[in-house]
Amino acid sequence: MKKCFLLLFFAALISCNDEPSASEADKIISEAIEKAGGENYEKAEIEFIFRNYKYTSSRDKGLYEFTRNLTDSTGTTYYDVLNNEGFKRYTGEEQVTLSDSLSGIYAESVNSVHYFVQLPFGLNDDAVIKELVGQDTIGDQVYHEIKVTFKQEGGGADHEDIYMYWVNKEDLTIDYLAYRFFVNEGGIRFRKAVNPRYVEGIRFVDYENYKTDEHSTPLKNLDEMFQKGELTKVSQIENEILNVEVQD
Repeated sequence: MKKCFLLLFFAALISCNDEPSASEADKIISEAIEKAGGENYEKAEIEFIFRNYKYTSSRDKGLYEFTRNLTDSTGTTYYDVLNNEGFKRYTGEEQVTLSDSLSGIYAESVNSVHYFVQLPFGLNDDAVIKELVGQDTIGDQVYHEIKVTFKQEGGGADHEDIYMYWVNKEDLTIDYLAYRFFVNEGGIRFRKAVNPRYVEGIRFVDYENYKTDEHSTPLKNLDEMFQKGELTKVSQIENEILNVEVQD
């Protein structure tokens, strides 16, 4: 009996000290984040224009604040703020009263723009589940294909969306991405990163945005369809980076 107890004790001890290493997908994404800006993201203040709206973001030791300035069709100007405490909308100095559902829609809209502008930083969030599904070649470059899904808790309103990222095996840059979404009858998008540039040590890109009407298409097939010219370009996504400050 004593011998069995000792065996169980040492087995438990070994198990506690033998922490599982990060998956290969986690390692690749972590390296991609480091290449794109690393710790600079954690202390950056970023100001940019997207589709004629002004956005700002700031981060400091886990605290964040994302903002958006917009003017609607009636000429009313709004100031949206999304931070650790939630979402608020202002017009002038007055806070606008919103229903929970509408507040959630606006918050997701603000968050989505900042998410894409600051990729790949958000891919190490706790709600992100990453899986290396293979490798493929686009042009003359070899890419890791990494599938991303989200936990329901912490994954946001669109936690059911599915993403695929093509990470350049040599440069560790995300040059292509695709996603399947389910709101507004759903759809699939494929994006090619263009106009890469570094501002204060952080990599920013614009995108060519493509779609397929075959909504059952596996995301991992989209790179091949893109190369064959089987996708339809729907928009050019451009971010005018106005200012970036990285705090010491």
